[in-house]
Amino acid sequence: MGIKAIKLLDKAVGAPLCYVLGLLKIPWAFRKPKRILVIQLWGIGETILTLPALEELRRMYPEAKIEALTTERNAGVYRDNPHVDRVHSIQTSMRGIMGFARKNVKAFNLVIDMEEYLNVSALIAYMVGMYRVGFSHGARSMIYHRKVLYNDKQHVVQTFLDLVRSLGGAKNHDSLEKLKFSAADRRKADALLRKNKVGKKDLVIGIAPGTAESAPCRMWPLERVAELADHLIAQHEAKVLLVGTKAESGLVSQIVGKMEHKGGAVDLTGKVNLKELFCLVTRCRLFIGNDSGGMHVAAAQGVPTIGLFGPNLPQRFGPYGKGNVGIYKGEICEFSPCINVHWGEVPDCLYPRASKDYQKCMKNISVGEVISEAERMLK
Repeated sequence: MGIKAIKLLDKAVGAPLCYVLGLLKIPWAFRKPKRILVIQLWGIGETILTLPALEELRRMYPEAKIEALTTERNAGVYRDNPHVDRVHSIQTSMRGIMGFARKNVKAFNLVIDMEEYLNVSALIAYMVGMYRVGFSHGARSMIYHRKVLYNDKQHVVQTFLDLVRSLGGAKNHDSLEKLKFSAADRRKADALLRKNKVGKKDLVIGIAPGTAESAPCRMWPLERVAELADHLIAQHEAKVLLVGTKAESGLVSQIVGKMEHKGGAVDLTGKVNLKELFCLVTRCRLFIGNDSGGMHVAAAQGVPTIGLFGPNLPQRFGPYGKGNVGIYKGEICEFSPCINVHWGEVPDCLYPRASKDYQKCMKNISVGEVISEAERMLK
């Protein structure tokens, strides 16, 4: 089922169900949990940003079994993480959701719903959890025993930590935990680099030119990506890794087609899985990306990272960690930020595609500005 269809069904059916079930909510008292479920069903980037909250859960409840509910899309973020004992990956279909719920009726002492908007995660929490924690907005909040304000004036890392802080004692985190990968993932990544003539002494720079399909307006213009890559190759003899999904291979083909120094570009779209990407990014001296998962992967791996923003705010979703930079020029647009995930607002640009104002916030980021930050971070 596509994301748009899920959102429509979620609004039409999920919201009324949340109201009804909220009236039937049993007022459980919070007790030290033995089995905890964290729900985060969608974005790879957002899942990465939950990791400090999971680390705090483990510190606060070292004896508890901590499990995560995901889809296959983002499950790799939690797999092999020392703070997650088990990952449940489900399909976002009625059969997938109800199958998990039937097997786990009231099986969890504590459920923390880290989804920001959709009602389906709250409904799952109701079916499988005794004590439930989630954000305080929308019909879904009726389901929770403990409701936490979604503070959209701070970074989402802090917002997820707020859910755990509501239970008491959670510490702050100023960086992300490194993402785990196996020796086999490293061998695959190393072999791929060798195949593309990327040596161990080469200066490697990663660029993620795409975005998730939910909001393509977050993409920086492709001709500017090409100009940036050309500069990095010409000035630093860099190998520029262009990463993304198989569906983004067409974008990268267009970028390379616009470049003068094509020999320094390495198209890796669709050639690595998520775990292999975690490994591959560690070879980068610098990473540049739109507001998407690849940018957050790089920040988590401790790679100096530049994020490009317009429809969303770097204050909320910028590359987390000391020294990373979010470039935002959305003040030129009356609608920015038009992406507000906690209200379910993830539109394409609100200007018509044929208009000169389409993506005006992203077009307002110049190549020179990105080069300036890149040069500073490469020193």
